[in-house]
Amino acid sequence: MNKEEMLMKKYSREYWSKKVSDVLVGKKIVKVKYLEPSEAKQIGDWHHQPIEIILEDGGSLIPMRDDEGNGPGAISTNYVGLETIPIFHDYQ
Repeated sequence: MNKEEMLMKKYSREYWSKKVSDVLVGKKIVKVKYLEPSEAKQIGDWHHQPIEIILEDGGSLIPMRDDEGNGPGAISTNYVGLETIPIFHDYQ
């Protein structure tokens, strides 16, 4: 496999689906909370606060606008009555 093929594989959906699955499948959510304004500012100088999902192994999931961290993100769900998990606009 040449370098170009290796890069294409690394940036494929299959590669990332497996990588994310290997880390997350079977993990238990132990806490859900919104970031405090000071925490959001530390992460990316964000002025909005997303939800943080904390896992049993100490890992956490924090939605971002994009993979460069250009802001927090909301989460879309398929749960009736919880179609969107919003961000907050608290300033400090």
